[in-house]
Amino acid sequence: MSKPIKRDFGDRTIPAWVTGRGGESFTDITYEVADGIAKITINRPEVRNAFRPQTIIELKSAFDLARDNSEVGVIILTGKGDEAFCSGGDISVRGDDGYLGDDSLAQQGVGRLNVLDLQVQIRRTPKPVVAMIAGWAIGGGHVLHVVCDLSIAADNAKFGQTGPMVGSFDGGYGSGLLAASVGQKKAREIWFMTRQYDAQEALSMGLVNTVVPLKELEAETVSWCREMLQNSPMALRLIKASMNAADDGLAGVQQLAGDATLLFYLSEEGREGRDAYKEKRKPDFGKFPKRP
Repeated sequence: MSKPIKRDFGDRTIPAWVTGRGGESFTDITYEVADGIAKITINRPEVRNAFRPQTIIELKSAFDLARDNSEVGVIILTGKGDEAFCSGGDISVRGDDGYLGDDSLAQQGVGRLNVLDLQVQIRRTPKPVVAMIAGWAIGGGHVLHVVCDLSIAADNAKFGQTGPMVGSFDGGYGSGLLAASVGQKKAREIWFMTRQYDAQEALSMGLVNTVVPLKELEAETVSWCREMLQNSPMALRLIKASMNAADDGLAGVQQLAGDATLLFYLSEEGREGRDAYKEKRKPDFGKFPKRP
């Protein structure tokens, strides 16, 4: 009879964060790395970490940097300070067709909803993404934590949707994934009533994974990250893609298939096909088992 594997909880020591390579020029966010973890922080506390188009552009760049860094295995998404994780889109720069940035497109009066691209990117990033939530996670900020793989909340966290109050809504991940997390009835309540929920209410409905005192939030989050870092990165990648596939339709299947292709490329059988082509010979696939 096999014995269960003993697991060690992750070390709770807060890392000595340093600015990650490529993140030196960011203004709306910070990008830091340490101990195999990347920490991406929305740095607009003066507006409760509301995002504008420039914020999203920088967030997307930071997630690319974390994805491409082979030393990073887990990513934390958070907001600066204790007052807010993210309060959604910055209404002060919302135009008629989206949010107006500082670029040439905005100067033409064309707005953006580029947060939708960020939502997809978080889902498809092949590393676990953990939302570290203090204070408000409201509106579009609420959706950002919903699309993360795990959510660690401080006891001062507040959750809710505001869209119908300000002439907006999220008919994609913000509603569909929310319903998958808390159930159809509760998700409709959250959207139709635009109520706010405290951290314990969020925990009871399955919206977050755990709630800790505010002073312990970062220590608890890095502990969870370090615990995941003990596991196989390929297994984590594949299980994330597998869990996303059902809700993401063919795009989710494509992601899972791409990860399976990567795994096959790394196999001896996959290399045989490549090497035979490069060596101008017939591949010998007969030496590989025909598995049941």
